[in-house]
Amino acid sequence: MGQILAIDYGKARCGIAVTDDMQIIASSLDTVETKSLLVFLNKYFSENKVDGVVIGLPVDLKGNISEVEVDILKFIEEFTKEFSDIPVHRFDERFTSKMASFFISQSGKSKKKRQEKGLIDRVSATIILQNFLEQRTR
Repeated sequence: MGQILAIDYGKARCGIAVTDDMQIIASSLDTVETKSLLVFLNKYFSENKVDGVVIGLPVDLKGNISEVEVDILKFIEEFTKEFSDIPVHRFDERFTSKMASFFISQSGKSKKKRQEKGLIDRVSATIILQNFLEQRTR
């Protein structure tokens, strides 16, 4: 069994999280500039067995899709051309940035560290992935 990788996709940068090989625990991996995401994934996939990718679905409180979805759909199209053997799953990412900020604030990190956007992106990706794993086992 391989890992599942999650992407909290953003216009400037993307948070990345992965599971262990047993697909039980989600862990923060990295923050990558969006323009370098496919290069990063190419390298990561060449070094690790990945069974699937989860990409956040940006929905607001009213159920409307965020404007970044256009960019995400373009990315998914490129991704599936490059990695046709890796399935892509979508998962509602509502509240993940707020939850990430809350968890980081409770962690005892310094104010400067808590405001680091890359950290929020990584934690958001981890939350998306952990929620995906929990829903999958229900």
